[in-house]
Amino acid sequence: MHSPRRLCSGFFMDGKFYVIGGMTGPTESLTCAEEFDLKTRKWRKIEGMYPNVNRAAQAPPLVAVVDNQLYAVEYLTNMVKKYNKEKNMWDELGRLPVRADSSNGWGLAFKSCGDALLVVGGQRGPEGEAIVLNSWDPKSGVTNGTLDWKVIGVKEHAGVFVYNCAIMGC
Repeated sequence: MHSPRRLCSGFFMDGKFYVIGGMTGPTESLTCAEEFDLKTRKWRKIEGMYPNVNRAAQAPPLVAVVDNQLYAVEYLTNMVKKYNKEKNMWDELGRLPVRADSSNGWGLAFKSCGDALLVVGGQRGPEGEAIVLNSWDPKSGVTNGTLDWKVIGVKEHAGVFVYNCAIMGC
Protein backbone atom coordinates (compact mmCIF):
# COMPACT_ATOMS: atom_id res chain seq x y z
CA MET A 1 0.00 0.00 0.00
CA HIS A 2 1.03 3.59 -0.46
CA SER A 3 0.02 4.81 3.03
CA PRO A 4 0.29 3.03 6.36
CA ARG A 5 -3.05 3.26 8.16
CA ARG A 6 -5.02 2.12 11.17
CA LEU A 7 -8.72 2.45 12.05
CA CYS A 8 -9.52 1.85 8.37
CA SER A 9 -12.02 -0.48 6.67
CA GLY A 10 -11.68 -2.94 3.82
CA PHE A 11 -14.13 -4.35 1.28
CA PHE A 12 -14.38 -6.04 -2.12
CA MET A 13 -16.04 -4.24 -5.03
CA ASP A 14 -15.80 -4.76 -8.80
CA GLY A 15 -13.43 -7.69 -8.30
CA LYS A 16 -10.89 -5.55 -6.41
CA PHE A 17 -10.01 -5.10 -2.74
CA TYR A 18 -10.23 -1.61 -1.22
CA VAL A 19 -8.96 -0.08 1.99
CA ILE A 20 -10.61 3.21 2.91
CA GLY A 21 -10.17 5.96 5.51
CA GLY A 22 -8.21 5.53 8.67
CA MET A 23 -5.34 7.36 10.29
CA THR A 24 -1.57 7.45 9.80
CA GLY A 25 -0.91 8.78 13.29
CA PRO A 26 -2.67 9.99 16.44
CA THR A 27 -4.01 13.13 14.73
CA GLU A 28 -3.47 12.56 10.98
CA SER A 29 -6.55 11.37 9.06
CA LEU A 30 -6.62 9.81 5.62
CA THR A 31 -9.31 10.80 3.14
CA CYS A 32 -7.87 8.57 0.44
CA ALA A 33 -8.52 4.94 -0.34
CA GLU A 34 -6.36 2.31 -1.94
CA GLU A 35 -7.46 -0.24 -4.51
CA PHE A 36 -5.69 -3.60 -4.90
CA ASP A 37 -6.11 -5.19 -8.31
CA LEU A 38 -6.06 -8.96 -7.80
CA LYS A 39 -4.98 -9.55 -11.42
CA THR A 40 -2.05 -7.12 -11.63
CA ARG A 41 -1.24 -7.43 -7.87
CA LYS A 42 -0.74 -3.64 -7.68
CA TRP A 43 -2.11 -0.92 -5.41
CA ARG A 44 -3.64 2.30 -6.73
CA LYS A 45 -4.28 5.32 -4.52
CA ILE A 46 -7.66 7.09 -4.88
CA GLU A 47 -7.51 10.61 -3.47
CA GLY A 48 -10.59 11.98 -1.71
CA MET A 49 -12.57 8.72 -1.78
CA TYR A 50 -13.42 9.02 1.93
CA PRO A 51 -14.17 12.66 2.78
CA ASN A 52 -15.29 11.91 6.35
CA VAL A 53 -12.28 12.80 8.46
CA ASN A 54 -11.47 10.20 11.11
CA ARG A 55 -10.48 11.29 14.56
CA ALA A 56 -8.74 9.14 17.14
CA ALA A 57 -11.96 8.48 19.10
CA GLN A 58 -14.02 7.59 16.01
CA ALA A 59 -14.77 4.11 14.75
CA PRO A 60 -13.29 2.88 11.46
CA PRO A 61 -15.45 3.77 8.44
CA LEU A 62 -18.81 1.99 8.45
CA VAL A 63 -19.00 0.73 4.86
CA ALA A 64 -20.83 -2.04 3.03
CA VAL A 65 -21.13 -3.17 -0.60
CA VAL A 66 -24.40 -4.30 -2.24
CA ASP A 67 -24.50 -5.14 -5.97
CA ASN A 68 -20.99 -3.67 -6.40
CA GLN A 69 -22.20 -0.34 -4.99
CA LEU A 70 -20.48 1.15 -1.95
CA TYR A 71 -22.52 2.57 0.94
CA ALA A 72 -21.26 4.31 4.08
CA VAL A 73 -22.55 5.87 7.26
CA GLU A 74 -21.55 9.39 8.22
CA TYR A 75 -21.44 9.14 12.03
CA LEU A 76 -22.04 12.78 12.90
CA THR A 77 -25.30 13.04 10.92
CA ASN A 78 -26.49 9.39 11.01
CA MET A 79 -26.73 9.66 7.22
CA VAL A 80 -26.39 6.75 4.79
CA LYS A 81 -24.48 7.67 1.64
CA LYS A 82 -23.82 5.97 -1.70
CA TYR A 83 -20.52 6.30 -3.51
CA ASN A 84 -20.60 7.61 -7.08
CA LYS A 85 -17.66 5.84 -8.74
CA GLU A 86 -17.57 8.06 -11.83
CA LYS A 87 -17.46 11.34 -9.89
CA ASN A 88 -15.56 10.09 -6.81
CA MET A 89 -18.29 11.67 -4.65
CA TRP A 90 -20.89 10.57 -2.11
CA ASP A 91 -24.65 11.05 -2.51
CA GLU A 92 -26.81 11.36 0.62
CA LEU A 93 -29.65 8.85 0.72
CA GLY A 94 -31.33 9.02 4.13
CA ARG A 95 -30.93 8.43 7.84
CA LEU A 96 -30.10 5.31 9.79
CA PRO A 97 -32.84 3.76 11.91
CA VAL A 98 -30.51 3.92 14.96
CA ARG A 99 -28.07 6.56 16.19
CA ALA A 100 -24.39 6.39 15.25
CA ASP A 101 -23.49 9.87 16.48
CA SER A 102 -23.81 9.19 20.21
CA SER A 103 -20.71 6.95 20.26
CA ASN A 104 -18.71 8.27 17.27
CA GLY A 105 -19.71 5.28 15.15
CA TRP A 106 -18.80 2.69 17.76
CA GLY A 107 -21.41 0.25 19.04
CA LEU A 108 -23.24 -0.54 15.83
CA ALA A 109 -22.68 -2.64 12.75
CA PHE A 110 -23.31 -1.66 9.12
CA LYS A 111 -23.07 -4.69 6.83
CA SER A 112 -24.36 -6.13 3.59
CA CYS A 113 -26.27 -9.37 3.27
CA GLY A 114 -27.35 -10.43 -0.22
CA ASP A 115 -29.25 -7.52 -1.77
CA ALA A 116 -29.74 -5.66 1.51
CA LEU A 117 -27.91 -3.36 3.88
CA LEU A 118 -28.11 -4.32 7.53
CA VAL A 119 -27.76 -2.13 10.59
CA VAL A 120 -27.39 -3.73 14.00
CA GLY A 121 -27.64 -1.20 16.79
CA GLY A 122 -29.09 -0.36 20.14
CA GLN A 123 -32.29 1.46 20.99
CA ARG A 124 -33.68 2.73 24.25
CA GLY A 125 -37.42 2.66 24.70
CA PRO A 126 -40.16 2.35 27.30
CA GLU A 127 -39.44 -1.39 27.60
CA GLY A 128 -35.73 -0.77 28.25
CA GLU A 129 -32.68 -1.30 26.08
CA ALA A 130 -32.58 -3.59 23.05
CA ILE A 131 -30.38 -4.52 20.10
CA VAL A 132 -32.33 -4.17 16.84
CA LEU A 133 -31.51 -5.68 13.44
CA ASN A 134 -32.77 -3.50 10.57
CA SER A 135 -32.66 -4.15 6.82
CA TRP A 136 -33.01 -1.91 3.76
CA ASP A 137 -33.00 -3.02 0.12
CA PRO A 138 -31.34 -0.32 -2.03
CA LYS A 139 -33.46 -1.44 -4.99
CA SER A 140 -36.53 -0.18 -3.11
CA GLY A 141 -35.16 3.33 -3.57
CA VAL A 142 -35.45 6.45 -1.47
CA THR A 143 -38.75 8.21 -0.80
CA ASN A 144 -38.47 11.91 0.09
CA GLY A 145 -35.04 11.40 1.67
CA THR A 146 -36.31 8.43 3.69
CA LEU A 147 -35.06 4.87 3.58
CA ASP A 148 -37.65 2.17 4.25
CA TRP A 149 -35.86 0.22 6.99
CA LYS A 150 -37.52 -3.04 8.08
CA VAL A 151 -37.03 -4.48 11.56
CA ILE A 152 -35.89 -8.08 11.18
CA GLY A 153 -35.20 -8.89 14.82
CA VAL A 154 -35.03 -7.48 18.33
CA LYS A 155 -33.07 -8.73 21.35
CA GLU A 156 -34.63 -7.18 24.45
CA HIS A 157 -32.61 -6.32 27.56
CA ALA A 158 -29.32 -6.68 25.70
CA GLY A 159 -27.88 -3.21 26.23
CA VAL A 160 -27.39 -0.78 23.36
CA PHE A 161 -23.80 -1.44 22.29
CA VAL A 162 -22.81 -3.96 19.60
CA TYR A 163 -19.24 -5.02 20.33
CA ASN A 164 -18.56 -6.97 17.15
CA CYS A 165 -20.47 -8.23 14.14
CA ALA A 166 -19.58 -10.51 11.24
CA ILE A 167 -21.83 -11.80 8.46
CA MET A 168 -20.96 -15.40 7.62
CA GLY A 169 -23.63 -15.97 4.96
CA CYS A 170 -27.08 -14.90 3.92
